Formats: sequence, C-alpha cells, structure tokens
Amino acid sequence: MIRIRLKRIGKKRTPFYRVVVADKPDKRDGRFIENLGSYDPHANPPSVIIDTEKVKAWLAKGAQPSESAEKILVRAGVMEKKTPQPKAKLEVKRAEQAKAAEARAKVRAEEAAKAEAAAAKAAEEAAKAEAEAAPAEEAPAEE
Repeated sequence: MIRIRLKRIGKKRTPFYRVVVADKPDKRDGRFIENLGSYDPHANPPSVIIDTEKVKAWLAKGAQPSESAEKILVRAGVMEKKTPQPKAKLEVKRAEQAKAAEARAKVRAEEAAKAEAAAAKAAEEAAKAEAEAAPAEEAPAEE
C-alpha cells in the first residue's frame, strides 16, 4: 500500500518534516518514492509548502495519507476534511445492536424454560417411580 506521510529531518529538538510518498512497510525516515513538499511546525504560523498537483495525482492513484499528513493536506487546502459518521447512522446502528441483544436474551430465556421443563418432567417421573415402589415395600407380609 502506498502512503503519503511525513519524513522527519532537521536537528535534535527542532523537527522539520518532508511530505513524501512511500511504501507502508518502509521505515519512517527511510526510502521514499517522491517528495511532495515540506512542513515546519516551529514557524509561526506553521509553514506548509505542498505541490498540490503531485498530491492530487497520488491520491487519484490510490495513495492513502497518514493521519498527520492528512491534517497538513487539509490545512494546505489540498484535501477536504473527512466528516464523521452522521448521528442518524449511529442511532440506526445502536438500534440494530439493541434488537440483536433482545433476540439473544429471548433465546436464552427459551433455553432456560426448556431446561426447567425437562427438570420438572424428570422430577415428576422420579416421584411417580418412587410412589410405585413404595407401596410394594410397605405392604404387610402375609403369614
């Protein structure tokens, strides 16, 4: 997978980043495919220099930006900010989860009722067998 991400350069405690296109398994500061621009977080305001045409071309090819690179690209005006899921979709999802929980509870209740009925039937049969065996033992022996 191809990623648009930041490559850290600069001195200790004074980071400076290049926005690059790289393969996902490659190291952060390792090999990259193309340099797309730079980002200086210490400037006031932070400096962003991006080649928008190259970024759009890579996005069209399917490159995925990392979270930090996406924020920088949004700030530069290259991308639009991703919108979170609408609340309506979340409510529908929660309703589906609640229905599934109710169905599971109903199945558990039915299984418990079946087990209880089986236990009652077994107890009834045991009592019946005990009642049949008891009169034979209590019957007086004829002499």
